[in-house]
Amino acid sequence: MKLQQSRSLLPGLLLAGLVALLAAGVQMAEVQVFGRAWFEALVLAILLGVLFHTIFGLHDKLRPGVHFASKFLLEAAIVLLGASISAGAIGQAGLPLVAAIAGVVFTAIVFSYGISRLLGLPHKLSLLVACGNSICGNSAIVAAAPVIDAESEHVTASIAFTAALGILVVLFLPFLGMQLGMSERQYGVLAGLTVYAVPQVLAATAPMGLLSTQVGTLVKLVRVLLLGPVILMLGLASGKAAGTSRPGLSRLFPWFIIGFLAMMALRSADLIPQAALPPLSTASTLLTLISMAALGLMVDLRSVIASGGRVLTAGVLSLAILIGASFVVLTGLHIS
Repeated sequence: MKLQQSRSLLPGLLLAGLVALLAAGVQMAEVQVFGRAWFEALVLAILLGVLFHTIFGLHDKLRPGVHFASKFLLEAAIVLLGASISAGAIGQAGLPLVAAIAGVVFTAIVFSYGISRLLGLPHKLSLLVACGNSICGNSAIVAAAPVIDAESEHVTASIAFTAALGILVVLFLPFLGMQLGMSERQYGVLAGLTVYAVPQVLAATAPMGLLSTQVGTLVKLVRVLLLGPVILMLGLASGKAAGTSRPGLSRLFPWFIIGFLAMMALRSADLIPQAALPPLSTASTLLTLISMAALGLMVDLRSVIASGGRVLTAGVLSLAILIGASFVVLTGLHIS
């Protein structure tokens, strides 16, 4: 029986892998032609998957493997992601800044969710938009999705807005920092608090100097560390919403979040050999890429277009609040 189940997964897994491979190839071509990747492979994998489903549909034989890739492979990638984060970053940032970062994240979640609901977005999609905007873009969205049982259409729509806005922020933020005459440290804090992904922080801070890059990366990592507590809170809230007085441990503490925190603890205690870190990071990236392709393969483009405008509007307004809160932090902590 298990062998038959494994065989039933192969067609969908192979298709997701091929879409992921094509997305990686397109990103490499972008770098060769333009000198940089305007669209990351993760975004391209989703777009190509959606395009395939919209044009050709998804045969029933492909669904088991595609579903497996979109769920289990994604959860495994989140576990491996924990090895790239060390809790030692908290101590380096300083308690006042760490507290301010936490305040910005949770404030942004509340306001982003409220804005999304006012715009008529569904509850679960609003949660995904809020988490993606407030913590770490795609990583927060894909981590929150299985905890709240989000639909594939909602995951794809929320990731689409992070893709569009992520590029705009990377291009716009350095210009804003220069126009305002911000110091490298000030701009690093701003970038770390507003840019979605860690690689995007590097791209957004590089024009401002090395110190800006170091500060921005540190602030961003502290934001990422808040992913675990937020996911646990979502698990608790989701259990209450489902009408259960005491949510099961599997919902409050999903296996992949426990694994994520365990890997982070091992990294913080220097129990993971340095030589193992690059392969773990590569494996996490690869699994995430395949799972993103699978997510795209589960979605019909027409269902995303139906709510795309409202999602993008919610993202823009939420980002404006995030930038405003970041300037409050800069002023309140007298960062110069």
